Amino acid sequence: MDNRISELRRTIRALRVSMREAEAIMHEQINRAEDCSFVAQEVIKMRSVMSLLAKERIALGDHEPILVNNVFIPRRRPARKPVAAPSPAAESLFRPRLVARA
Repeated sequence: MDNRISELRRTIRALRVSMREAEAIMHEQINRAEDCSFVAQEVIKMRSVMSLLAKERIALGDHEPILVNNVFIPRRRPARKPVAAPSPAAESLFRPRLVARA
């Protein structure tokens, strides 16, 4: 029984890490306006597996929380576009200049 509980806890811990990584990838794809349907489907599958594993673990009598090391994946800040100086108007570049004659 204890071996099965330990195995379930290990599997749940690994699945949680995988889910966090997949969710981070999905959020990056959303931020880039890319299609994230494949990753989203995989996250949903992982959640259904997680639900079954959690039910089995509780049925075996394990009620202790499973701690996972914080896997913080920082978000990338959007690239700052350089602010260009306003370009001079065409009229100011090609107008005749007044020069004093001596």
